[in-house]
Amino acid sequence: MLFPTTIAGSLPKPEWLAEPNMLWAPWKSGGDELARAKRDATLIWLKIQEDAGIDIVTEGEQARQHFVHGFLEKIEGIDFAHKVEMGIRKDRYKAMVPQVVAPLRLKGRVHDFEARVARTHTKKQLKFTLPGPMTIIDTIADRYYGDRVKMAFAFAELLNEEAKALQADGVDLVQFDEPAFNVYMDEVNDWGIKALERAAQGLSCATAVHICYGYGIKANTDWKETLGSQWRQYEQIFPAIDASPIQQVAIECRNSKVPLDLLALLKNKIVQAGVIDVASDTVETAEDVVKVIEAVSQFVPKSNIIATTNCGMAPMRREIAEAKLMALGAGAALARERLG
Repeated sequence: MLFPTTIAGSLPKPEWLAEPNMLWAPWKSGGDELARAKRDATLIWLKIQEDAGIDIVTEGEQARQHFVHGFLEKIEGIDFAHKVEMGIRKDRYKAMVPQVVAPLRLKGRVHDFEARVARTHTKKQLKFTLPGPMTIIDTIADRYYGDRVKMAFAFAELLNEEAKALQADGVDLVQFDEPAFNVYMDEVNDWGIKALERAAQGLSCATAVHICYGYGIKANTDWKETLGSQWRQYEQIFPAIDASPIQQVAIECRNSKVPLDLLALLKNKIVQAGVIDVASDTVETAEDVVKVIEAVSQFVPKSNIIATTNCGMAPMRREIAEAKLMALGAGAALARERLG
């Protein structure tokens, strides 16, 4: 089937699970009640994705407060009690982050609960997202390793352990989220790709890396205004990504200033093309989706295109996110009719 659909990963949390329309949203309950609420939210979003015609579904990151820190919470050697303020993405915005204070080790499984809930309740292909090593070290303070690269590879080993377990849980696609890849381009080529490859080492399921210009929050939209009429950062890193064993690359294409001809540099990859803008509450039409897919197909073989969202939808209003999912499914179906 041409143009299968998926989403970047996250979806808004229902108001009974967490404070809506914000990142780092506090939970509304605790203990067993919270576990049940996370499960229920996961099931709701699985059904909504299926109804919208999404082919490769996710659990919507409903059990995670944040896409990075949801992974960090299950790791020994991290101090969450004494957070410090740190600039993230080259000081694009500030956040209170935990600190690495000792050797890093997994306490056990990290995402087994939500992966198994999702796998049990959908027959669709299942994608699961993990933060990439470079993005993790850009979102946590170091008081132990004293070396960014050494700490990144320590996290990569733990990510690999969890990714292999997710594969055993029945996950069909493991995606590593690396928004830091468009900030530290020299480091991506020096060691970032190698750390990503270590995180994906030995996986037999499909693998992807998601790189983007961030959520639709003010800090990111303000930053984008400084990048000029063309966003060519990826030109520096696509050749290295294309040479890596990672099979898919997720990239924003709708209302993006990334020149689509850069996608031709990913000649060996399946491209998850973002056809839904998460920085706007304007709901796309099916025609809008077709136009983006058609534009991408000028540089990527049609058989290598997956239609997706530009980034996660976690901070978005739920009704807007639902409408955008419907547009994604309808648009991909229309594209199959016209372009297939």
